Amino acid sequence: MAARTPHPLVSVVIPCYNHGHHLQEALDSVFRQTYPHIEIIVVDDGSTDDTKQVAQKNHGVIYYYQANHGPSAARNKGIRYSKGEFLVFLDADDYLYEEAIATNLAYLQQQEQLAFVSGCHDKVYDKAGKIVPEVRKVHQNHYTHLLKGNYIGMHATVMYRRRVLEDFMFDYTLRGCEEYDLYLRIARKHPVLHHTAKVAAYRLHHANTSNNVPLMLHTAMEVLKRQENQLQTTEEMKAYTEGRKAWQYYYTEQLLAKLQKQKSLSMYEYYNLLRYDPSLSLRNTFSSTSTVTIMNQMIKYIPSSRIRNKLKFILAGTATPRPGKVALGDFNRYTPFSTQFGYDRGGPVDRYYIENFLEQEADSVKGRVLEIGDNSYTVRYGGDKVTQSDILHVNNSNPKATLIGDISNAPQIPDNTFDCLILTQTLHLIYDFKGALHTCYRILKPGGTMLLTVPYITPIDYGEWEDVWYWSFTDKALKRLMQETFPKSTAEVTPHGNAFTAAAFLYGMGLQEVPLDKLVFNDPHYQVTITVKAIKS
Repeated sequence: MAARTPHPLVSVVIPCYNHGHHLQEALDSVFRQTYPHIEIIVVDDGSTDDTKQVAQKNHGVIYYYQANHGPSAARNKGIRYSKGEFLVFLDADDYLYEEAIATNLAYLQQQEQLAFVSGCHDKVYDKAGKIVPEVRKVHQNHYTHLLKGNYIGMHATVMYRRRVLEDFMFDYTLRGCEEYDLYLRIARKHPVLHHTAKVAAYRLHHANTSNNVPLMLHTAMEVLKRQENQLQTTEEMKAYTEGRKAWQYYYTEQLLAKLQKQKSLSMYEYYNLLRYDPSLSLRNTFSSTSTVTIMNQMIKYIPSSRIRNKLKFILAGTATPRPGKVALGDFNRYTPFSTQFGYDRGGPVDRYYIENFLEQEADSVKGRVLEIGDNSYTVRYGGDKVTQSDILHVNNSNPKATLIGDISNAPQIPDNTFDCLILTQTLHLIYDFKGALHTCYRILKPGGTMLLTVPYITPIDYGEWEDVWYWSFTDKALKRLMQETFPKSTAEVTPHGNAFTAAAFLYGMGLQEVPLDKLVFNDPHYQVTITVKAIKS
């Protein structure tokens, strides 16, 4: 067992999206820490304000930029580029108290088995100018308590042990409650600890994600639902049931309070109030009806005709329209909006799946890396982890190519050469695709990783690749191919997409035109893109 470092490095990762006006206060709170061995990493999640300028004017702050992928992707990036033995995630609009790092670090150093430690916090109401302490006492059975609700409440009160985060990352598909999801997954597997010292301040203002009650309610219920198949004891099952009721009550009470103050609710707030209000299930009138039927019956009580009509439209989307009643709208045409895969409308829809996959697997892009066509993804996701970047191109039209040839028959490339291979949207253009996969297996080092993406539902290119667009692949086909071409190796094959994104991609909609909630929903019957991570045995 390695000797414990007496003064280990602690990494404070600050994801920031358009909170440049708060960022300096968050940074100053880290600078004031009584514990000195700290690195600060700001991950700019596509901000359009002065976030970059604020971060870079502070000496010693490490700054990274990424396109807007949400706080979870920003935190994951921070994990990858941080060096600390312990990590803290501080939102840019919050701040730490001076003893925060020292307090949490002491617990983790005293108890080596702990995966993370959490403390308490103050809620700071900017507009009202008041501070409310949030102190919860939890001494044991932390997983069970988390099933009942998120007793931690504020992410910056948590310090993680790095080795745990090597196995658990933030789920970037969640639009809220990402921290709660991580707490549950870790506490299910590892011991954790909670103390009552206040270590941070949570600033409440109009831009907080937590103000989006429908979003928070939906994601809290989704996160809890993910634990259902992990429950092992009667106590855990009881806590799970209590937790679902508690989340419903907590958020619907907020909506009811807003309504009682005669403040208007949005259509989505009405939708969620009607869907989750526990009192509805107690009404004999509705005891044998579906949720949608209940909501349709309740619509007549909504005072705003505009909201009523929009809510009816939303509810109509939860059921299949009657024959002859489908509203075709902008899709009522023979030609697509774009014949360039949506590049002229903000980028292709399938790039979301491809780049999120590579973002999640960026740790594998290291050592000597071969990419087909160009090395843009190698540079973007490998960074300084890459010792040599090679480009294979089928001809000499790319002057940066280091290797020329057809990957389906490339005897000039030695065996066991590369630590990582990146083949995005290429395999369908190769007639002998099995030969290409055999080559990939041969030239990978043992333990090396192939990151592959292929299309299934897709337009066909109008230009350079039209004459060599041979194939489309399902996840079932890729699983068989991996068994044949990467024998005894580990392969993860994942389909991505749904009916909406498949139609959007076929019509040439741009990525920025597709709402995030439509992108993250996955239906394997409509596979836009298949991703494969294969590790050579």
